[in-house]
Amino acid sequence: MIKPTDYALDDQVGYILRRVTQRHLTIFAEAIPEVTTTQFAVLARLSQRGPLSQNHLGRETSMDAATIKGVVDRLTKLGLTTTKPDPEDRRRLTVSLTDAGARLFYERAETGLRVSASTLAPLNTEEQASFLALLARLV
Repeated sequence: MIKPTDYALDDQVGYILRRVTQRHLTIFAEAIPEVTTTQFAVLARLSQRGPLSQNHLGRETSMDAATIKGVVDRLTKLGLTTTKPDPEDRRRLTVSLTDAGARLFYERAETGLRVSASTLAPLNTEEQASFLALLARLV
């Protein structure tokens, strides 16, 4: 049986990942205050793939149905996305970038790259590549 002192919070993967995420979110919010990281991910995916069903967009951005709905609703209120019923299945919504959404993404994409670089700055180039490769293996 382990003792409470055997569990070192600072050594736990979830705790470390949460701290890294908090640091990244802070850097992102300072650099790109117009949207959140999840909203920016939606803008990025739509800019890469074009219009997608809301359900497919959720899968493409690793968000569940409730989360993607909220993100799309907020982006639509901001005038960055638009939704319309899918002509083949009226129960589905198709999400598209507006001109303002496309413009925001393209104007901020380079900043997004700098945010990632700032997050990874404590690591050298080789460590950054290894770290990203290892993280990718976990998902």
